[in-house]
Amino acid sequence: MWHAALSPEALLPPFEEIMLGSLGRLADNIGLMQTEVGVPTLLRAGRYVQKWLGQEIHDTPLSQLSTECAMALREAATGALRLGKPYLASAFCVRNSIVESYDVLALPMSSRWSRSIIAVYVCEKGERYNLIDTIFQTTDQGIVSLATVRDEQSRPTDFRIVDLNNGAARLLGMPLDELRWRCLSEGSHALASPAVAARLQAIIGTGRSEEFEIELDGGLAHIKVGVIAVGDLLSATLTDITNLKRREQSFRLLFDNNPMPMWVFDATTRRFLSVNDAAVAHYGYSREMFLQMTISDIWPRDEVDAHNEALDRISDVYESRCWRHLRADGSEIEVLSFGRRVAFGEQDAFLVALLDVTERRRVEQRIAHMAHHDALTNLPNRALFHDRLTNTLARRRDPRQSIAVMCVDLDLFKNVNDSFGHPVGDKLLQLVSHRFMQCVRGNDLVARVGGDEFAVILDQVASPAEAGHIASQVIKALSTPYEIDGIEAVIGASIGIALSPGDGTSADELIRNADMALYRAKGEQRGTHRFFEQDMDRQAQHRRALETDLRRAFASGEFELHFQPLIDIARDRITGFEALLRWRHPTKGMIPPAEFIPVAEDIGLIVALGEWTLRRACAEAAKWPDDIRIAVNLSPMQFRSRGLVQAVITALAHSGLTPQRLELEITESVLLAETDSNLATLHQLRGLGVRISMDDFGTGYSSLSYLRAFPFDKIKIDRSFVRELAERPDCVAIVRAISGLGRSLGITTTAEGVETSEQLERLRMEGCNEVQGFLFSPARPAEELSALLVRFREQASRAA
Repeated sequence: MWHAALSPEALLPPFEEIMLGSLGRLADNIGLMQTEVGVPTLLRAGRYVQKWLGQEIHDTPLSQLSTECAMALREAATGALRLGKPYLASAFCVRNSIVESYDVLALPMSSRWSRSIIAVYVCEKGERYNLIDTIFQTTDQGIVSLATVRDEQSRPTDFRIVDLNNGAARLLGMPLDELRWRCLSEGSHALASPAVAARLQAIIGTGRSEEFEIELDGGLAHIKVGVIAVGDLLSATLTDITNLKRREQSFRLLFDNNPMPMWVFDATTRRFLSVNDAAVAHYGYSREMFLQMTISDIWPRDEVDAHNEALDRISDVYESRCWRHLRADGSEIEVLSFGRRVAFGEQDAFLVALLDVTERRRVEQRIAHMAHHDALTNLPNRALFHDRLTNTLARRRDPRQSIAVMCVDLDLFKNVNDSFGHPVGDKLLQLVSHRFMQCVRGNDLVARVGGDEFAVILDQVASPAEAGHIASQVIKALSTPYEIDGIEAVIGASIGIALSPGDGTSADELIRNADMALYRAKGEQRGTHRFFEQDMDRQAQHRRALETDLRRAFASGEFELHFQPLIDIARDRITGFEALLRWRHPTKGMIPPAEFIPVAEDIGLIVALGEWTLRRACAEAAKWPDDIRIAVNLSPMQFRSRGLVQAVITALAHSGLTPQRLELEITESVLLAETDSNLATLHQLRGLGVRISMDDFGTGYSSLSYLRAFPFDKIKIDRSFVRELAERPDCVAIVRAISGLGRSLGITTTAEGVETSEQLERLRMEGCNEVQGFLFSPARPAEELSALLVRFREQASRAA
């Protein structure tokens, strides 16, 4: 009984029992093996086994046996010892093209001579078969043997089919028996054509091989014929290449008729092997020229090394990236290439498709340019200016040289823009940009960073004086009159300058500090330049704190109105009050209007403050006697807001105040741009019944033209003329002229800032109608006005 697993050799059946038993009669088919002496060895073998091995056996190592037999014996013995029971293996031997199959059964045994011996039983199984015949018959390829038929002069005239396989019969489309022993000329198959016969006749006697193709069914099928000549015998191999041809046709269709330029070039020589029509048309080279060129002929010289390195790195897929190529006319284009390694005939090649992206690149570059440049002036914009300044600071090498930043605002540009329209304003900005570029040096940068705001990087200035000199040149150049479409425009420029490293080492610091210097230049005297000083930073911090407090103050209700009386000189009585805005800060006390009003205008809070002032003033005035008017100042920004007229209507409606008791004061700057829109707003307000007064008359440039454009109800003489009325005759002359003008036009004249009795008498003598100032009363809270009215009535009664 055999056990499933026998590791102790004592359990193996004894050698004597097996070999002296029934297996002894099969001694011819048995060999004895042992594997324990280091080299597997076949000790003895019967006659049949020796015949199978092809040699006599006397303690022969397996390494001296034929490979196929040794492998079978080793596999059987190893399996038997591993499992401890019989193990069946198979062996195949090919001798003289005949295939023989054998069973090899290994039986493990114990022995007194050694620990284990393996008996191997070898027996042939199945039928022998001829390997060549089997391959010949079963292969899908067609194989045909042909014998030459000669005439009486021994010239080859025909070929007889000596033998063929099923594959050949299938490809030729005829039964095998009908083809065998037939001459080619007697058939109607693919090999029967005169052209094939001529090719075969040319091969006879040469001892060489040749390949050619033939078509079947009108080109629907294709067969490749490979022929080898041995004397008068020919061996032809037929291969169906129909699918290959179809793929080639598809490739040709995609290649030749593709609208994308395509080509094939040799991977080794890099010579063009084929180009399609699109490549010929797009590049301008003829096909003949292309096929005489290498791929490097279309590369710009400065990219040859990069192209070569890229090609050397390619394994299968052609690198997809943008390249510059040269066309036949010498022009450059940018192309995106796609490709892969292919076999082109028998050559290793690359098939490449190309997409011309020249125009797309131009568009992308234009978009990138637009993203960093101002569309109107083509100057760098704020983003590019910041990046360039950062880079300039990073590469600053000479510590003796400074980098200057200039922030530039155009003075009076808004007046030109409002007066003559945006087209003129745009042309003016273009002319300004041109003059800018003439003032700076080649390594400097000018940018437009806002509507009428510019910035300049002065790279490497030796001293502040050099930066100041350039700033003065810019101001002088920009202040020279401009001729635009027959219009003469005059503007100016204010400049703030910051120098690195003293005023900052980063782009943000320099821009911020130059902007603070600009703010100082505009505040002190327009048309000049100022350098940054540390005190400006403190002032800027104060202003930022003021902005924050101002926003909070409006939301928290910290504003209040005070009222200053307007006195009729002739009757010595109060005719009205001017409403004046006051800010009572919770910790700083009263903030002067001159300090917070400009800030409110800059941050856009003035419109909301102005509407609040208008509503509160009308509400207070509604409590006064009917003959007392209220005067409210309108800021230029509030006047230009679209909701002004509606805000006036709402204030009158909510308070119940009659329109005739409301007087709106505007400054000359509101009408500096005498536009139809401004005049229309004034007429709308006049249409409500509201009185219109011009404040600070005489301080502008064309006051008289304003009086001609709109009939004001009142003009207010600026306090600067009243202050020096007693000391300066010219001030007296101006007051006399304004008062006379008012009388002639039927316009009331009011003098501001009256502080002395002498000033009052002078104004009375010159015919002024109204006065206001500290001589009579400062601005007071609303609750004190009743007592003031009573006091003036009593004074009037005593005077009467």
